Amino acid sequence: MAAEDQPDPDAPAGGADVSAQLFGEWEIGEIEYADPSTERYITVSPVAHTAGRHASKQFKKSEISIVERFINRLMQTEENTGKKQQTLNYVRDAFDLIHERTEDNPIQVLVTAVENAAPREETVRLKYGGISVPKAVDVAPQRRVDQALKFLSEGVYNDSFKTATPVEEAIASQLIGAANYDVQTYAVSQKEEKERVAAAAR
Repeated sequence: MAAEDQPDPDAPAGGADVSAQLFGEWEIGEIEYADPSTERYITVSPVAHTAGRHASKQFKKSEISIVERFINRLMQTEENTGKKQQTLNYVRDAFDLIHERTEDNPIQVLVTAVENAAPREETVRLKYGGISVPKAVDVAPQRRVDQALKFLSEGVYNDSFKTATPVEEAIASQLIGAANYDVQTYAVSQKEEKERVAAAAR
């Protein structure tokens, strides 16, 4: 193989083009990760709709964009099941609101929010002679990301369902709050609660 035909070792994994932009306006090449444990499970790509290509293999969800995973999680309610285009438009509008308020890249805000809302400890129930005893355990990095997305989407649902708050407004406020580690934000409060219960069960 000629030298010019060999792949660039510094190129991003999966062949993602770092010059491409999500929604045609948000850069994906400058994203910073504060938590090395979850970094490999928070993928950023310019594609927000892969048409379920990841569904054929277990754990392949970690290879799709964190933005698409967040969109998919927002759809997991009785009212929004399957409404991907509508949810994608909500997230696109929410990203514009986030940029207006913080002047930061909204993808960076989402990544930081996921890192901040990911619990490090949780409890499992062990049975000793018919008695159920809670036991604190460390959370696997992939589950941490899953839990963070769950908490963020539940916070959006609670803020927007049967209220006067528009969905995009709820998404923006939840992501900004979690990125700033505001304990009043649903996702961060749920994470703190999980870790508090786990600490008591050590």
